Amino acid sequence: MTSEILLPAHSVPASGAVLNPFVIVDDASGLISFVSEVFGVPETAEARTPMPDGRLIHAELRLGTVDLMLGDRLDGWPARPGLLQVWVRDVATVLERASARGATTVTEPSPFYGATTLGRMLDPWQNLWWLYAPAPGQPDPTPHWDGGSDTVFDTLDDALRSLAAPS
Repeated sequence: MTSEILLPAHSVPASGAVLNPFVIVDDASGLISFVSEVFGVPETAEARTPMPDGRLIHAELRLGTVDLMLGDRLDGWPARPGLLQVWVRDVATVLERASARGATTVTEPSPFYGATTLGRMLDPWQNLWWLYAPAPGQPDPTPHWDGGSDTVFDTLDDALRSLAAPS
């Protein structure tokens, strides 16, 4: 089914995606360096828009066909980190690179449905990343209600609960 509302992907300027995440964090330049080093992608230099005080009101990195847009949190603004999914070649390698740059592994590489491997990390800016890699021929895990591991859910639940504001 095609949407009469969304622009077709082939019509998005600069070969971008129809949906692109935007996160607002403290130290956007640090997050740019982190993403660039962990995923091996450069910042889109022409998109960088600093304000007179040096904080970034806009910056971008291209991951595949998606632009991760980000900016610095301004006075009175809440931080708005993201929940981000990225397809990678090797989940363990990305987790190692991210850990070396201050990220916390939330979910170790785990077999997941559809012949994929899933891992998760929490970066120092509180973005939670889902990392998926193809794993051809890998069988689907046994659901926890049939005696399989509940690690994939439990690690996510623990991470999100740790980020929740105290009630």
